[in-house]
Amino acid sequence: MSVTKKSLLLIFLVLFIDQASKIFIKLHFALGEHIDVLSWFQIYFIENNGMAFGMEIFGKLFLTLFRIVAVAGISYFIFSLIKKNARPGFILAVSLLLAGAAGNIFDSVFYGVLFSDSYGMAATFLPETGGYAPLFYGKVVDMLYFPLIKNAAGEVLFFSPVFNIADSAITVSVVIILLFFRKDLNDSLETKKEKLQKDEPEV
Repeated sequence: MSVTKKSLLLIFLVLFIDQASKIFIKLHFALGEHIDVLSWFQIYFIENNGMAFGMEIFGKLFLTLFRIVAVAGISYFIFSLIKKNARPGFILAVSLLLAGAAGNIFDSVFYGVLFSDSYGMAATFLPETGGYAPLFYGKVVDMLYFPLIKNAAGEVLFFSPVFNIADSAITVSVVIILLFFRKDLNDSLETKKEKLQKDEPEV
């Protein structure tokens, strides 16, 4: 299988798992509802307006548009890596980053018009009265919660953020790139002028 096909397969697989999990949670959980899977792992439904792990920076529309621009940029970057015959592992790592970024875009762009709100009850799909927000103003669904370390009072010391599959894909891809493909990243971001200067013989 070519690296292009592997890249597309990875992107679609991550997107499918991410969206399937979010839609299931949205249709079966009320906001704030949670279940204990293990003592250190919960399915905990929250929504946020911001970026990965619930961080909220600037306005909602700005964040949605920023995500779209970022995904377009990463897509072009992957295309250029394939053309340059970059290492397959690096291409797949960047593809994982693209999948994660795209996963949260679906929520931000479409969920507001596709679902009712989740306050007090599970949401409905395509409600007769309309969705809970206009296009581009949807909230990102989070549900993975790992309260690994607690104090004697039961307060979570680590790890408090609630996140989703898309957030996980972004984090894993960044870690992989920093650990194994830092040189590939630096080389791919070098301009032609910088490469020519580097290759010029010293006088």
